[in-house]
Amino acid sequence: MDVDAGAGDREALAVLVQYRMATTKQMHQIITPGVRIEQTRRRLAKLRAEGLVDRITLPQAGRTRVWFPSQYGVQVASEWPELRGRRPPRLVSDPVAVRLRVGHTLTVTETGLQFLLDARRRDELCRPLDFLPEVHHSIGSGEAVIPDALIYYQRAHRDGGDGAMLRAFLEVDRATMGPERLAAKLGAYARYHRYVPVPAGGGRRRTVEAVQGGGEEWRRRYPLFPRLLFVLDATGPAGIDNRVRALHAADVDTAVASFLREVTVLAAPMTDLLQHGPAAPVWRPIRDPECRVGWMEQPVP
Repeated sequence: MDVDAGAGDREALAVLVQYRMATTKQMHQIITPGVRIEQTRRRLAKLRAEGLVDRITLPQAGRTRVWFPSQYGVQVASEWPELRGRRPPRLVSDPVAVRLRVGHTLTVTETGLQFLLDARRRDELCRPLDFLPEVHHSIGSGEAVIPDALIYYQRAHRDGGDGAMLRAFLEVDRATMGPERLAAKLGAYARYHRYVPVPAGGGRRRTVEAVQGGGEEWRRRYPLFPRLLFVLDATGPAGIDNRVRALHAADVDTAVASFLREVTVLAAPMTDLLQHGPAAPVWRPIRDPECRVGWMEQPVP
């Protein structure tokens, strides 16, 4: 077996390892939208015969097949340069774990797919592996912020200027937790925004010079702090409003209020992303929920 013999096979496996799981239709739209879907089915069947991926079949009408990498597939792909440094998914190669996580994970995959499709329509750059689920960000004391995904997106070159590189943290909420618990995530991101690692040998004391010198942990990874996007699914308009109000009310915490002044935080219903695309003015700024903006727009001071 030689996975490298086919660039398409390699990309399919890399996508499944990075995304954790996807339906046949999602895989087709992500990696080979310009060919017939039967070719994608044959590619996935080939990878399954080689022991690199597996599948489950959902019991709902339509018998949707959900694909995920096998443990062997994760081991193979984790050695590739395009996935080096990524934490391998845990339990994703176990069919029972896949079945229990399928609702949330497929919604995350679908959200990433909408950004890919939007970039293609707009002639901008967001490649399949520019969507990175579950990226670990330490906030000290063994705790971490792990967004559902991190998105890299490059704007088109216009008027002779360079296309801006945008980054966004993505949180997908399927109404499985109360609005207050959802809003508590803002506190975790605020902690990451101001977190300064303790220097080696420095004990627990953080010096004023370290803070003033821009020593926050996130600056090691990003030139600007990524935007934070909440995608709200599995609830109606009243549920969306309740969740946005809860996020807006979180600014009673002074640390969250400071974070919201410095970082663009937006929320949008999944139904609007599917109907209009992520670039459309379907996002509600958490500081001003009555407005509607596109996620790439410059925030108003």
